[in-house]
Amino acid sequence: MRPTAYPAYKESGVAWLGEVPEHWEVKRLKTSAAYRVSNVDKLTKEDEFPVRLCNYTDVYYHDHINPDMELMEATATSEEIQRFGLKVDDIVITKDSEDWRDIAVPAHVEATKPNLVCGYHLAIITPSAALLNGKFLLRSFQSCAINQQFQIAASGVTRYGLPKSSIGEAVIPIPPLSEQTRIADFLDRETGRIDTLVAKKRALIGLLKEKRSALISRTVTRGLPAEVAHGFGLEPHTRFKDSGIEWLGEVPEGWEVKRLKYLFRCFGGGTPSKANPAFWEGDIPWVSPKDMSKKTVSDTEDHISKEAVFESATRMVSIGATLVVVRSGILKHTIPVATNLVPVTINQDMKALVSTGAVENSYLSYFIEGHNKSLLDVWSKNSCTVESIESNCMLDSMLPVPSLPEQTAIAAFLDRETARIDRLEEKVEAAIERLREYRTALITAAVTGKIDVREEVP
Repeated sequence: MRPTAYPAYKESGVAWLGEVPEHWEVKRLKTSAAYRVSNVDKLTKEDEFPVRLCNYTDVYYHDHINPDMELMEATATSEEIQRFGLKVDDIVITKDSEDWRDIAVPAHVEATKPNLVCGYHLAIITPSAALLNGKFLLRSFQSCAINQQFQIAASGVTRYGLPKSSIGEAVIPIPPLSEQTRIADFLDRETGRIDTLVAKKRALIGLLKEKRSALISRTVTRGLPAEVAHGFGLEPHTRFKDSGIEWLGEVPEGWEVKRLKYLFRCFGGGTPSKANPAFWEGDIPWVSPKDMSKKTVSDTEDHISKEAVFESATRMVSIGATLVVVRSGILKHTIPVATNLVPVTINQDMKALVSTGAVENSYLSYFIEGHNKSLLDVWSKNSCTVESIESNCMLDSMLPVPSLPEQTAIAAFLDRETARIDRLEEKVEAAIERLREYRTALITAAVTGKIDVREEVP
């Protein structure tokens, strides 16, 4: 059975809401719920009581809050526990954020314990049990139409905050309580189906990434598959030798193994003075870790002038270099590497590796990508933190080196095969985005009365 429109509608009196079902009411949230802003910090103090703290990320990444989650242990005063302790059917929302689009992201408290307390940067909304269903209110906050009220009310420049008064002033359509329950149950079921589909597609993306990584790792370590090698006019490898690198194992017998410092020139960059406006908003791309999300760099978020290049620590990097992030929080997980398709400059958190002629930069990029985790351990072993790479460790590491024609063939083969995998991944990502959009649209249609789900049954 497909949901249909309600039999009769009336004007809501609210421009963005339009018509609502004839028997619904439209009220400000403060008439049907109490709300308060938490100020409980993450500190542990000897004169306070132990609590489990529901923090910003717990709300941001989950629809529901319960004591079985991995919550932070902290302390709070008895007054704070009383005032900000979470009760079943409460709604917790993000009150502050660096992005206005992340204001008023909600989570529903489905179970609780006496020591479960709401942390700061969050607000608690307690619906009146006789007027408002907590699960329905959760979906109302997830509706883009209703949620925009909170995003617009948030103020700030680099960080946004939602005034407490704006929570209560928000307008929401309210059906009868029994109908709220039916709408909430319908949305629980349908969003559950969508979320299951999304989870399956995310698992597929994980498998595609694993396939891509395994393909690259095998090719830059063992050479091309026999039929592919013949296609490039090369003989496939049948004999192998120990590379001398414990984590790498065997490589083809004809390959050399050399240190990077004998094969590449390495140099870093810098940040031109922010105090000099003439250094910025030029036409020269300036690469920083935030620009390294893809395998190639053709443009950047920030640009500098020729004057900045002459008068700062940065320098021009010619086309086709291997750009490596050497200092960033992302190095806990991976080494971002990319090839620049245009001349660029780089900041101090980057290194550029430029071939001296014996190795193609494209081959090096694939080798780093294919052995990312092992290289991360080797390159950061003398570092004080796992968030930086030691240049000496990087340049002293060993690289298996095929002949130049074979390097070119390996890069061409991997360009073709990884492009196929990337296209598949893009299609799956697009499907996930469509599911997410459908999920939001379905929620909005149900909680604003655009569809009638009262007769919907499991």
